[in-house]
Amino acid sequence: MVTISSNRNTKAVIALMLGAIVSACSSGGSGGGNNQVIRQKVETAPADLQLLCAGEAAKRRGADSSKVLPTGSSVIQPGLYSVQLNVNGTPSTCTIDDQGNIQSIT
Repeated sequence: MVTISSNRNTKAVIALMLGAIVSACSSGGSGGGNNQVIRQKVETAPADLQLLCAGEAAKRRGADSSKVLPTGSSVIQPGLYSVQLNVNGTPSTCTIDDQGNIQSIT
C-alpha cells in the first residue's frame, strides 16, 4: 500500500509539472504565434506646439490657462497639425504649423 500511495503522489507531481510547462509555453513569453500586438503608428503634434495652442486658446477665450488642456492631436498634412483642446469643458480645435504659427482656433 505504501508503494501505491507514493506512486500516486509521484504521478500527481509529474502531472502538475507537465501542466505548468504546457501552460507556460502557451501563455506568452517570446516567440511567434498570433499573440503579438499590432500597433498603428499615429503621428501627433509635438508637445510644445500643443501647449502653444492651449495658451493661445486661453487668451482668445478669456479662460484661465490652467483650464485649457490639449486632449489630442494629429497631422493634417506635413508641417500642419490639428490640436484638440478642452477649454473650460468646451471642445475646441487649433490648427498650427510646425513653426508655431497658429492658423485658426475654432
